Amino acid sequence: MKLLEKFIQNGIFQGGNGSPADRLLQANGDIGVLRPFINIDGRSYITHTNPVTGLVENQLLTHTTASMRKDDWKLMDDAVVKAATQRLKLIKVLREAGMTFSIPQGMGKTILETETQGEVNDATISMDGIREGIDDRPEFEPSSLALPITHKDFQFSARQILASRNGQSPLDTTTMELSGAKVAESVEKLSLGRIATYTYGGTNVYGLLNFPSRMTRTLTSPAAAGWTGNTLLTDVLAMRLQSTATGYHYGPWVMFVAPNWDTYLDGDFKAASDRTLRERVKSLNGITEIVTIDYMQNYDILLVQLTTDVIRLVIGMDITILQWDTLGGMQKNFKVMTIVVPQCRADQNSRTGIVHGSV
Repeated sequence: MKLLEKFIQNGIFQGGNGSPADRLLQANGDIGVLRPFINIDGRSYITHTNPVTGLVENQLLTHTTASMRKDDWKLMDDAVVKAATQRLKLIKVLREAGMTFSIPQGMGKTILETETQGEVNDATISMDGIREGIDDRPEFEPSSLALPITHKDFQFSARQILASRNGQSPLDTTTMELSGAKVAESVEKLSLGRIATYTYGGTNVYGLLNFPSRMTRTLTSPAAAGWTGNTLLTDVLAMRLQSTATGYHYGPWVMFVAPNWDTYLDGDFKAASDRTLRERVKSLNGITEIVTIDYMQNYDILLVQLTTDVIRLVIGMDITILQWDTLGGMQKNFKVMTIVVPQCRADQNSRTGIVHGSV
C-alpha cells in the first residue's frame, strides 16, 4: 500500500501512534510529524509533505493531540534561528555564495556518495585538424561523506506552557536561544575544523583547518620585531600563489582570519597612510572579502577559493525544533537539530583551493 494511502485517508493523517521514532518512521523521515500544533479550529495538525504531490500541507491528527499552538512554535523557531544566525559567520559566507548541496529528506540518509575526478591530457594543436589526438576521459573514484545530526535538548513542563497560554508569563526563550546557539557553534566549529574530526562508517568529516589536503604556509607573527603591514601582504601573496600554482585554483578567494588579526588589519597599512591594512589586502586581485571568524585561534589565516569543487555545505535539514512527550505528557521535550555538514574537496591528486597560514 502506498505511503499516502496508508497514513493519510480523506485528508486526515492516520499516523501518530507509538514513540516519536515510530511516528518518524511512519512518515518516511518527514520531521513535520514531530511538530504538532493546535490550529485556530482547536484541532491538532501537523505540517506534512504530501509524498505524492510533494506539496506542504496541514494534516489533521486523529490518534494524538498537540500541546503547542502555531504561535508557540513561531516563538521558539524565531528565538532559535536568531541565536543560531549570530554564530554562523563561516556558514553564512558559504550559503550566500551558493556553496550548498541540498539532500531532500536528509533524516533518511546517513552517507552521501560522491566522486573525485582525475585529469585528461592536453589538447592537440595541428594545422588541418586530422592529426590523431590522445583519446582519453577523466577517471572517477568514489568518495563518501557521513551526514551526522547536530542537536541540543531542552524541556518545558505542561504547567509552564499552560501558564504561558493563560497570559501569566511568556515562555522563557533563554533556554531556546542557548540551545540554538550551541547547535550553531558546533556546526561552525565542525566546518572550520576546530573540533575533533567526526568519523562514521569509515568516512571522515573534515573542516577547513584539519582537511588533510589543505596547503599550509608559515606566517610571520605581527608581534615579531620588524613586522609591518607589508609583511602580512607578502605572506598573503605567497598564499595566493600556492593556490594558483595548483593549476586549477585561481579564485575568487575569501580570507578568513582569527580575531587576533583585527587590531593589525584595522590599523594603517603604513605610516601616515590613508587606508587600513584590511583595505590594502582586500584590494589584491581575487580576494573578495576578509571575514573574522570567532573560533579561529592565534594568528591563523585561511585563504579559501569559493567554488563547489573546493568546499560546499551538504544540507540535509535546516535548523529546526522537534517535540515529544514523556511522563504522561507532563513534560514536553524539545530537540533543536540540524543536518549541515561541511564537505572539503580535493581532486585525485590532492589539489585543493584551501591554504592555511599559521604562525
